[in-house]
Amino acid sequence: MSSSTVYVAVHAGAGHHNKTSERSVKDAMKRACTEALRVSSIPGTDILSVVERAIVELEDDENINAGTGSNLTLDGTVECDAAIMDGSTGEFGGGGAVPGVKNPIKLAKAILCHSRQSDGLGRIPPLMLVSSGARSFAKQSGLEMVDPESMISKRAKEDWQKWMERYNDIQEGMIPDSQALLDAAIQDTVGAVAWDDCGNVAAGVSSGGLLLKNSGRVGEAAIFGAGCWAQQPSNGKTGVACSISGTGEHIIRVGLARAIGDSFHSCENQEGTDVHDLLLNLLTKRFYPAAHSIPRPNAGVLLLTAESGNSKPRLWCAFTAEGMAIAYASSDKPIPKATILRRSDIISGPYVPEKQSVYITALSM
Repeated sequence: MSSSTVYVAVHAGAGHHNKTSERSVKDAMKRACTEALRVSSIPGTDILSVVERAIVELEDDENINAGTGSNLTLDGTVECDAAIMDGSTGEFGGGGAVPGVKNPIKLAKAILCHSRQSDGLGRIPPLMLVSSGARSFAKQSGLEMVDPESMISKRAKEDWQKWMERYNDIQEGMIPDSQALLDAAIQDTVGAVAWDDCGNVAAGVSSGGLLLKNSGRVGEAAIFGAGCWAQQPSNGKTGVACSISGTGEHIIRVGLARAIGDSFHSCENQEGTDVHDLLLNLLTKRFYPAAHSIPRPNAGVLLLTAESGNSKPRLWCAFTAEGMAIAYASSDKPIPKATILRRSDIISGPYVPEKQSVYITALSM
Protein backbone atom coordinates (compact mmCIF):
# COMPACT_ATOMS: atom_id res chain seq x y z
CA MET A 1 0.00 0.00 0.00
CA SER A 2 3.02 2.29 0.35
CA SER A 3 2.61 3.58 -3.23
CA SER A 4 -1.11 4.37 -2.87
CA THR A 5 -2.70 7.56 -1.67
CA VAL A 6 -4.58 6.76 1.52
CA TYR A 7 -7.38 8.76 3.10
CA VAL A 8 -8.46 8.21 6.69
CA ALA A 9 -11.05 9.85 8.93
CA VAL A 10 -11.94 9.12 12.55
CA HIS A 11 -14.60 10.17 15.02
CA ALA A 12 -14.79 10.27 18.79
CA GLY A 13 -18.55 10.08 18.92
CA ALA A 14 -21.73 12.08 18.56
CA GLY A 15 -23.20 13.50 21.74
CA HIS A 16 -22.03 15.68 24.60
CA HIS A 17 -18.38 16.81 24.40
CA ASN A 18 -17.21 18.76 27.42
CA LYS A 19 -15.08 21.83 26.73
CA THR A 20 -12.61 20.73 29.40
CA SER A 21 -11.74 17.54 27.50
CA GLU A 22 -11.85 19.04 23.99
CA ARG A 23 -8.08 19.33 23.57
CA SER A 24 -7.37 15.79 24.73
CA VAL A 25 -10.06 14.38 22.43
CA LYS A 26 -8.70 16.31 19.45
CA ASP A 27 -5.15 15.17 20.24
CA ALA A 28 -6.28 11.55 20.41
CA MET A 29 -8.02 11.79 17.04
CA LYS A 30 -4.96 13.41 15.47
CA ARG A 31 -2.75 10.61 16.79
CA ALA A 32 -5.19 8.07 15.38
CA CYS A 33 -4.94 9.60 11.91
CA THR A 34 -1.16 9.86 12.11
CA GLU A 35 -0.74 6.27 13.26
CA ALA A 36 -3.09 5.01 10.56
CA LEU A 37 -1.08 6.77 7.86
CA ARG A 38 2.18 5.49 9.33
CA VAL A 39 0.92 1.91 9.12
CA SER A 40 -0.35 2.50 5.57
CA SER A 41 3.18 3.36 4.45
CA ILE A 42 4.42 -0.13 5.36
CA PRO A 43 4.50 -2.41 2.29
CA GLY A 44 1.89 -5.15 2.44
CA THR A 45 -0.49 -3.27 4.76
CA ASP A 46 -4.15 -3.65 3.77
CA ILE A 47 -6.93 -1.11 4.25
CA LEU A 48 -8.39 -3.07 7.19
CA SER A 49 -5.15 -2.60 9.09
CA VAL A 50 -5.32 1.15 8.52
CA VAL A 51 -8.78 1.30 10.12
CA GLU A 52 -7.71 -1.07 12.90
CA ARG A 53 -4.64 1.02 13.77
CA ALA A 54 -6.64 4.24 13.94
CA ILE A 55 -9.18 2.72 16.31
CA VAL A 56 -6.51 1.07 18.48
CA GLU A 57 -5.11 4.53 19.14
CA LEU A 58 -8.53 5.76 20.25
CA GLU A 59 -9.14 2.69 22.41
CA ASP A 60 -5.86 3.30 24.24
CA ASP A 61 -6.84 6.85 25.25
CA GLU A 62 -8.55 6.93 28.65
CA ASN A 63 -10.48 10.11 27.79
CA ILE A 64 -12.56 8.25 25.21
CA ASN A 65 -15.35 5.72 25.70
CA ALA A 66 -13.71 2.71 24.01
CA GLY A 67 -11.22 0.15 25.27
CA THR A 68 -9.39 1.44 28.34
CA GLY A 69 -11.48 4.18 29.94
CA SER A 70 -14.81 2.79 28.75
CA ASN A 71 -18.04 3.51 30.58
CA LEU A 72 -18.88 1.03 33.32
CA THR A 73 -21.84 -1.30 33.44
CA LEU A 74 -24.40 -1.29 36.22
CA ASP A 75 -22.15 -3.86 37.92
CA GLY A 76 -19.12 -1.56 37.67
CA THR A 77 -17.26 -3.51 34.98
CA VAL A 78 -15.96 -2.79 31.47
CA GLU A 79 -17.58 -4.62 28.55
CA CYS A 80 -16.66 -3.50 25.05
CA ASP A 81 -18.17 -3.78 21.57
CA ALA A 82 -16.34 -3.42 18.24
CA ALA A 83 -16.69 -4.29 14.57
CA ILE A 84 -14.83 -3.91 11.28
CA MET A 85 -15.82 -4.40 7.64
CA ASP A 86 -13.98 -4.79 4.32
CA GLY A 87 -15.79 -2.99 1.50
CA SER A 88 -14.20 -4.96 -1.32
CA THR A 89 -15.27 -8.38 -0.02
CA GLY A 90 -18.15 -7.58 2.33
CA GLU A 91 -16.37 -9.49 5.10
CA PHE A 92 -17.29 -8.49 8.65
CA GLY A 93 -16.20 -9.27 12.19
CA GLY A 94 -17.76 -8.15 15.46
CA GLY A 95 -17.25 -8.68 19.17
CA GLY A 96 -19.81 -7.77 21.83
CA ALA A 97 -19.87 -7.34 25.63
CA VAL A 98 -16.23 -8.43 25.80
CA PRO A 99 -14.25 -8.13 29.05
CA GLY A 100 -10.47 -8.07 29.42
CA VAL A 101 -9.40 -7.68 25.77
CA LYS A 102 -7.14 -4.63 25.59
CA ASN A 103 -8.14 -3.68 22.06
CA PRO A 104 -11.61 -4.89 21.05
CA ILE A 105 -11.10 -3.77 17.44
CA LYS A 106 -8.28 -6.31 17.13
CA LEU A 107 -10.73 -8.99 18.23
CA ALA A 108 -13.21 -7.84 15.58
CA LYS A 109 -10.53 -8.05 12.89
CA ALA A 110 -9.41 -11.47 14.13
CA ILE A 111 -13.01 -12.73 13.81
CA LEU A 112 -13.18 -11.35 10.27
CA CYS A 113 -9.88 -13.00 9.30
CA HIS A 114 -11.01 -16.28 10.88
CA SER A 115 -14.01 -16.32 8.54
CA ARG A 116 -11.60 -16.63 5.59
CA GLN A 117 -10.30 -19.98 6.79
CA SER A 118 -11.92 -23.19 5.59
CA ASP A 119 -13.25 -25.59 8.21
CA GLY A 120 -12.63 -29.34 7.91
CA LEU A 121 -16.12 -30.12 9.18
CA GLY A 122 -17.83 -27.52 7.04
CA ARG A 123 -18.82 -25.38 10.02
CA ILE A 124 -19.88 -21.81 9.27
CA PRO A 125 -17.46 -19.35 10.88
CA PRO A 126 -18.95 -16.79 13.26
CA LEU A 127 -19.83 -13.28 12.18
CA MET A 128 -19.82 -12.09 15.77
CA LEU A 129 -18.77 -13.43 19.17
CA VAL A 130 -19.81 -12.14 22.58
CA SER A 131 -18.87 -12.18 26.26
CA SER A 132 -16.74 -15.06 27.59
CA GLY A 133 -16.74 -16.83 24.23
CA ALA A 134 -15.30 -13.75 22.55
CA ARG A 135 -12.69 -13.43 25.29
CA SER A 136 -11.66 -17.08 24.83
CA PHE A 137 -11.38 -16.58 21.07
CA ALA A 138 -9.22 -13.49 21.60
CA LYS A 139 -6.89 -15.43 23.87
CA GLN A 140 -6.63 -18.30 21.38
CA SER A 141 -5.87 -15.76 18.64
CA GLY A 142 -2.90 -14.39 20.57
CA LEU A 143 -4.39 -10.99 21.31
CA GLU A 144 -3.27 -9.00 24.33
CA MET A 145 -5.36 -9.91 27.35
CA VAL A 146 -5.52 -7.74 30.47
CA ASP A 147 -7.09 -7.80 33.90
CA PRO A 148 -10.57 -6.31 33.31
CA GLU A 149 -10.01 -4.05 36.34
CA SER A 150 -7.04 -2.43 34.58
CA MET A 151 -9.36 -1.03 31.90
CA ILE A 152 -11.26 1.06 34.46
CA SER A 153 -10.03 4.66 34.38
CA LYS A 154 -10.30 7.16 37.19
CA ARG A 155 -12.78 9.26 35.20
CA ALA A 156 -14.97 6.27 34.39
CA LYS A 157 -14.99 5.19 38.03
CA GLU A 158 -15.96 8.66 39.23
CA ASP A 159 -18.75 8.90 36.66
CA TRP A 160 -20.04 5.49 37.70
CA GLN A 161 -20.06 6.39 41.40
CA LYS A 162 -21.85 9.67 40.73
CA TRP A 163 -24.59 8.14 38.61
CA MET A 164 -24.95 5.02 40.76
CA GLU A 165 -25.91 7.28 43.65
CA ARG A 166 -28.68 8.77 41.54
CA TYR A 167 -29.71 5.34 40.28
CA ASN A 168 -30.01 4.11 43.87
CA ASP A 169 -32.03 7.21 44.77
CA ILE A 170 -34.51 6.29 42.05
CA GLN A 171 -34.73 2.71 43.30
CA GLU A 172 -35.49 4.02 46.79
CA GLY A 173 -38.18 6.39 45.52
CA MET A 174 -36.15 9.54 46.05
CA ILE A 175 -36.10 12.31 43.43
CA PRO A 176 -32.66 12.71 41.79
CA ASP A 177 -31.31 15.81 40.10
CA SER A 178 -33.13 16.70 36.90
CA GLN A 179 -30.04 16.44 34.70
CA ALA A 180 -30.34 13.43 32.39
CA LEU A 181 -27.61 10.82 32.19
CA LEU A 182 -27.45 10.95 28.40
CA ASP A 183 -26.95 14.72 28.46
CA ALA A 184 -24.16 14.73 31.04
CA ALA A 185 -22.00 11.61 30.67
CA ILE A 186 -19.62 10.52 27.93
CA GLN A 187 -21.66 8.11 25.81
CA ASP A 188 -19.77 8.27 22.53
CA THR A 189 -18.72 5.48 20.21
CA VAL A 190 -15.49 5.86 18.22
CA GLY A 191 -14.72 4.76 14.69
CA ALA A 192 -12.71 5.13 11.51
CA VAL A 193 -13.14 4.95 7.75
CA ALA A 194 -10.41 4.62 5.14
CA TRP A 195 -10.00 4.50 1.36
CA ASP A 196 -7.07 4.24 -1.03
CA ASP A 197 -6.80 5.16 -4.71
CA CYS A 198 -6.69 1.48 -5.64
CA GLY A 199 -10.36 1.30 -4.68
CA ASN A 200 -10.00 -0.42 -1.30
CA VAL A 201 -12.36 0.80 1.40
CA ALA A 202 -13.04 -0.22 5.02
CA ALA A 203 -14.84 0.94 8.14
CA GLY A 204 -14.72 0.16 11.84
CA VAL A 205 -16.27 1.09 15.16
CA SER A 206 -15.58 0.54 18.87
CA SER A 207 -17.40 1.45 22.07
CA GLY A 208 -17.61 0.95 25.79
CA GLY A 209 -21.36 1.44 25.52
CA LEU A 210 -23.80 3.37 27.64
CA LEU A 211 -22.91 4.25 31.21
CA LEU A 212 -24.83 2.02 33.66
CA LYS A 213 -25.84 -0.37 30.88
CA ASN A 214 -26.91 -3.86 31.92
CA SER A 215 -24.10 -6.40 31.85
CA GLY A 216 -24.32 -8.41 28.65
CA ARG A 217 -25.87 -5.56 26.67
CA VAL A 218 -24.56 -5.42 23.09
CA GLY A 219 -24.72 -2.10 21.28
CA GLU A 220 -24.61 -1.08 17.64
CA ALA A 221 -20.81 -1.17 17.60
CA ALA A 222 -20.83 -4.98 17.37
CA ILE A 223 -23.88 -5.55 15.17
CA PHE A 224 -23.69 -6.28 11.45
CA GLY A 225 -25.22 -3.41 9.50
CA ALA A 226 -25.67 -1.15 12.51
CA GLY A 227 -22.36 0.38 13.64
CA CYS A 228 -20.27 0.34 10.47
CA TRP A 229 -20.57 -0.44 6.79
CA ALA A 230 -18.25 -0.53 3.78
CA GLN A 231 -18.94 -1.36 0.14
CA GLN A 232 -16.99 -0.97 -3.08
CA PRO A 233 -19.08 -2.07 -6.07
CA SER A 234 -17.18 -3.96 -8.76
CA ASN A 235 -18.98 -1.94 -11.43
CA GLY A 236 -17.09 1.20 -10.46
CA LYS A 237 -20.03 2.95 -8.82
CA THR A 238 -19.71 4.99 -5.62
CA GLY A 239 -17.71 3.32 -2.86
CA VAL A 240 -18.97 3.92 0.67
CA ALA A 241 -17.54 3.59 4.17
CA CYS A 242 -19.39 4.79 7.26
CA SER A 243 -18.97 4.60 11.01
CA ILE A 244 -21.92 5.28 13.30
CA SER A 245 -22.22 6.70 16.81
CA GLY A 246 -25.17 7.25 19.11
CA THR A 247 -27.77 5.33 21.07
CA GLY A 248 -27.29 1.73 20.01
CA GLU A 249 -30.82 0.45 20.52
CA HIS A 250 -32.29 3.02 18.12
CA ILE A 251 -29.48 2.56 15.59
CA ILE A 252 -29.88 -1.23 15.62
CA ARG A 253 -33.63 -0.97 15.00
CA VAL A 254 -33.04 0.63 11.60
CA GLY A 255 -29.68 -0.98 10.77
CA LEU A 256 -28.46 2.55 10.14
CA ALA A 257 -25.03 1.79 8.65
CA ARG A 258 -26.38 -0.74 6.17
CA ALA A 259 -29.31 1.53 5.35
CA ILE A 260 -26.81 4.13 4.17
CA GLY A 261 -25.08 1.60 1.94
CA ASP A 262 -28.39 0.33 0.57
CA SER A 263 -29.49 3.88 -0.20
CA PHE A 264 -26.40 4.44 -2.32
CA HIS A 265 -27.00 1.12 -4.06
CA SER A 266 -30.59 2.04 -4.90
CA CYS A 267 -29.41 5.35 -6.36
CA GLU A 268 -26.83 3.77 -8.69
CA ASN A 269 -29.10 3.87 -11.73
CA GLN A 270 -30.10 7.47 -11.10
CA GLU A 271 -28.29 10.53 -12.39
CA GLY A 272 -26.07 11.46 -9.46
CA THR A 273 -26.63 10.99 -5.74
CA ASP A 274 -27.55 13.87 -3.46
CA VAL A 275 -25.71 12.72 -0.35
CA HIS A 276 -27.10 15.55 1.77
CA ASP A 277 -30.69 14.56 1.02
CA LEU A 278 -29.90 10.88 1.43
CA LEU A 279 -28.56 11.42 4.96
CA LEU A 280 -31.35 13.83 5.86
CA ASN A 281 -34.05 11.38 4.76
CA LEU A 282 -32.50 8.43 6.59
CA LEU A 283 -32.11 10.28 9.87
CA THR A 284 -35.45 12.08 9.87
CA LYS A 285 -37.70 9.47 8.25
CA ARG A 286 -36.16 6.23 9.51
CA PHE A 287 -34.02 6.92 12.57
CA TYR A 288 -36.29 9.40 14.38
CA PRO A 289 -39.39 7.15 14.14
CA ALA A 290 -37.35 4.21 15.48
CA ALA A 291 -36.64 6.22 18.63
CA HIS A 292 -40.37 6.13 19.54
CA SER A 293 -40.71 9.87 20.21
CA ILE A 294 -37.76 10.05 22.60
CA PRO A 295 -36.63 13.71 22.67
CA ARG A 296 -33.49 14.34 20.67
CA PRO A 297 -32.49 10.75 19.86
CA ASN A 298 -28.75 10.52 19.41
CA ALA A 299 -27.07 9.42 16.18
CA GLY A 300 -23.97 10.47 14.29
CA VAL A 301 -22.60 9.41 10.91
CA LEU A 302 -19.06 9.69 9.58
CA LEU A 303 -19.28 8.88 5.88
CA LEU A 304 -16.59 8.57 3.21
CA THR A 305 -17.78 8.42 -0.41
CA ALA A 306 -15.56 7.64 -3.39
CA GLU A 307 -17.26 8.31 -6.70
CA SER A 308 -16.17 6.70 -9.94
CA GLY A 309 -13.83 8.97 -11.88
CA ASN A 310 -12.95 11.17 -8.89
CA SER A 311 -9.40 10.99 -7.61
CA LYS A 312 -10.35 12.01 -4.07
CA PRO A 313 -13.12 10.81 -1.75
CA ARG A 314 -15.58 13.15 -0.04
CA LEU A 315 -16.07 13.19 3.72
CA TRP A 316 -19.51 13.76 5.23
CA CYS A 317 -20.59 14.20 8.82
CA ALA A 318 -24.21 14.14 9.97
CA PHE A 319 -25.65 14.02 13.48
CA THR A 320 -28.81 14.62 15.48
CA ALA A 321 -26.97 15.14 18.76
CA GLU A 322 -25.40 18.18 20.39
CA GLY A 323 -22.10 17.68 18.61
CA MET A 324 -19.64 15.27 16.99
CA ALA A 325 -15.85 15.02 17.13
CA ILE A 326 -14.01 14.19 13.90
CA ALA A 327 -10.54 14.30 12.38
CA TYR A 328 -9.11 13.43 8.98
CA ALA A 329 -5.87 13.28 6.99
CA SER A 330 -4.35 11.69 3.90
CA SER A 331 -0.93 10.57 2.75
CA ASP A 332 -0.93 13.66 0.48
CA LYS A 333 -1.93 15.92 3.39
CA PRO A 334 -0.58 14.05 6.43
CA ILE A 335 -1.12 16.76 9.05
CA PRO A 336 -4.49 15.83 10.60
CA LYS A 337 -7.31 18.31 10.95
CA ALA A 338 -9.49 17.83 14.03
CA THR A 339 -12.66 19.56 15.09
CA ILE A 340 -15.65 19.17 17.38
CA LEU A 341 -18.71 20.24 15.45
CA ARG A 342 -21.45 21.67 17.66
CA ARG A 343 -25.07 22.68 17.11
CA SER A 344 -26.13 25.98 18.65
CA ASP A 345 -29.82 25.17 18.11
CA ILE A 346 -29.55 22.07 20.33
CA ILE A 347 -27.51 23.77 23.05
CA SER A 348 -29.65 26.89 23.51
CA GLY A 349 -32.89 26.32 21.63
CA PRO A 350 -36.04 24.60 22.86
CA TYR A 351 -36.92 21.08 21.79
CA VAL A 352 -39.68 21.09 19.16
CA PRO A 353 -40.76 17.55 18.15
CA GLU A 354 -42.27 18.57 14.81
CA LYS A 355 -39.04 20.35 13.83
CA GLN A 356 -36.50 17.59 14.30
CA SER A 357 -33.28 18.74 12.71
CA VAL A 358 -30.02 17.23 11.55
CA TYR A 359 -26.59 18.81 11.25
CA ILE A 360 -24.98 17.81 7.94
CA THR A 361 -21.71 19.01 6.47
CA ALA A 362 -19.25 17.93 3.79
CA LEU A 363 -15.49 18.32 3.98
CA SER A 364 -12.85 18.13 1.29
CA MET A 365 -9.98 15.78 2.00
